[in-house]
Amino acid sequence: MKCYLVGGSVRDQLLGLPSVERDWVVVGATTEQLLALGYQPVGQEFPVFLHPHTHEEYALARTERKTTHGHRGFVCHASPQVTLEQDLQRRDLTINAIAQASDGTLIDPFGGQQDIQQRWLRHISPAFKEDPLRVLRVARFAACYAQFGFQIAPETLALMRDMANSGELQHLTAERVWKETAKALSSATPHRYFTLLQACQALPVLFPELAQLFGVPMQAPWGITVDSGHYMLQALEQSVVCSQELAVRFSVLCRELVWSASREEVNSMATTVQTKKLEYNLSPLQSFCHRLRVPNRLRELSQVVALVYPLIYQALRLMPSEQLQLFSTIDIWRRPERLAQVLAACQAGSAPTLEAMHAFPPAIYLQQQAEKVLNVSLEGIAQVSGGAVRKALVRQRRLQALQPAG
Repeated sequence: MKCYLVGGSVRDQLLGLPSVERDWVVVGATTEQLLALGYQPVGQEFPVFLHPHTHEEYALARTERKTTHGHRGFVCHASPQVTLEQDLQRRDLTINAIAQASDGTLIDPFGGQQDIQQRWLRHISPAFKEDPLRVLRVARFAACYAQFGFQIAPETLALMRDMANSGELQHLTAERVWKETAKALSSATPHRYFTLLQACQALPVLFPELAQLFGVPMQAPWGITVDSGHYMLQALEQSVVCSQELAVRFSVLCRELVWSASREEVNSMATTVQTKKLEYNLSPLQSFCHRLRVPNRLRELSQVVALVYPLIYQALRLMPSEQLQLFSTIDIWRRPERLAQVLAACQAGSAPTLEAMHAFPPAIYLQQQAEKVLNVSLEGIAQVSGGAVRKALVRQRRLQALQPAG
């Protein structure tokens, strides 16, 4: 029985990165042997165990055979006769198929070290195409490791394109699609995830609402006509310097969806926060979130951002009554922290370059105005009879606070 450190921990070690968690593969052992040593079984589909002391995952070396569609359509075979190389061969990328022995020796049968040095994301064998989840995993790796110069090997991109066109991606579960997408959105270059999915023709299959943005012209905040899909990617790229919050980045990704069918109205929108007068359509955003089973807190913020972000850019031109309506739409009365999230989501994509984006006057102005209304004294109003009267008095005091000085 021999144990080898495998997967991401070895890869990240070679890249000089800290390892979040360590995974091990056990060669030459049986389930009964591990149980006798105190290992706790945790894998329902695969023979995976937790170490009795470190609680790290140990998996018996195994091979896989494709039996049906989807990323779960495999039959696993684990036995003491399965070799380390056979176990490594079933993995997705060469950089994830390096093992380390207890003495530090690296076992690298598929050239993973060389691909790390040359910054290639390359599949190991044609069996890569049997698991549709690998399209998303590779796209996620592209987003997470682009900052280190990694690129997709041309042959791997071609294989991913074949997989996208085969119909196999349609068998992925919503939970796994969202899990990979959430990780990509939290990476240093989240736009790379969607750029790669577009390049391998997987975007229309997995995210048709986003794919429909491409080819639709729109006027960018800096006044030129751009493609709304490319603008979405640019805004997402800029979002990493605006916020580390997943909810904010997701809102940047989705904010164009409600306006895609009425871009002309958005481009020529007057200075009004009466968005209900415009022909926006929440259905694409709602179906997008529902299909992916996006957490509610992300859904809520994305809808607010999508509705108000064209107005945020016009903040300095809004009348006090319009500012008050904007604050009510954001609901700063009950959730004051949401204003900062909305402003961060709107700052992304507000300028053609990162340098120009850092100066975002609407954020400074609206934060100052919000502070005024949140600090308005409501003393005495609670004693006034009649709910409508009290509401009118609150509104009056808040409007007074928003009036320009002098």
